[in-house]
Amino acid sequence: MDRNILTDAQWAKIEPHCLGKRTDPGRSGGDNRRFMEAVLWIARTGSPWRDLPAHYGNWSTAFRRFSDWRKADVFKRIFDACSDDPDMEYAMVDATIVKVHRHGQGAKGGPQSQAIGRSKGGMTTKILALTDAFGNLVRFELLPGHRFDTVGVEPLLTGISFGALLADKAFDSNSIVDNLNERGAKIVISQHPRRSKPLDIDKEIYKWRHLVENFFCKLKEFKRIAMRADKTDNSFKAMIYLAAAVINSK
Repeated sequence: MDRNILTDAQWAKIEPHCLGKRTDPGRSGGDNRRFMEAVLWIARTGSPWRDLPAHYGNWSTAFRRFSDWRKADVFKRIFDACSDDPDMEYAMVDATIVKVHRHGQGAKGGPQSQAIGRSKGGMTTKILALTDAFGNLVRFELLPGHRFDTVGVEPLLTGISFGALLADKAFDSNSIVDNLNERGAKIVISQHPRRSKPLDIDKEIYKWRHLVENFFCKLKEFKRIAMRADKTDNSFKAMIYLAAAVINSK
C-alpha cells in the first residue's frame, strides 16, 4: 500500500512555490500535491520512473514535469521555503559518500562532466553538507567521490555567519582555520595528530557534531539518494533539495 509523505503543514509551505497554480499565468498544472508525492515516491523507494504507480499518473508525464521544475529551480525554492530560519549559533560540516548506480552513469560528456569519480568503493559521489545547530541542512556541494572533503568547504561558508564551526579531523586544514580566525568564529574541529601545535577545542560543544551525521542518516532513508540513480548533478541536487525540505520541515 502506498503512503503519502507530506503533511498538510508541509504542503502549506510548499504549495506557493509550485508551477501551474491557478493564480499563475498560462496553463494550469494537474494536482501539484499528487505530483510532489510522486517525486517523493521515486526518491523514497529508489525506483525507476517507469515503475511509478498508476495512481500518480503517467510516468513519462511526471518525469518531464520533474525535468521542467528542476530547470526552473522549483525544488531549490521549496527547500529555501522550508529552511528559512536556521539556527546559526554554530554550524557543522561533514561529508558522506554515495555509490553511483549504473543507471546514474552515462550522462553526456561522461562521468568527468558530473560529480562522479572512482574511489575505493567504485563510482561514487560525495555530498558535502553544512547544517545549522539543529542538524538541518543549510547548503551542500557535490564532489567526485575521490576528492578531498576540504575542497568544497569555501563555497559552503561564503556569505554565511555563524558563531562556531564543528567538524571532524578531515577538515583540520590551515586554510579552514585561517578562514574561521578571520571571521572571529570559534574553531571546534577535531585535531589531526600531525598538527604541530594542536588547537584547544571545546569538547562539550564537539559532542553535538553527531547531529550532522544524523542528518545524513535521514537523507539516506531516501533510497534514490543513498544510491545515486540520477545521471546529472542537477537532477540529483533536485532530489536532495526536496528530501532535505521534507526533513527540515518536520
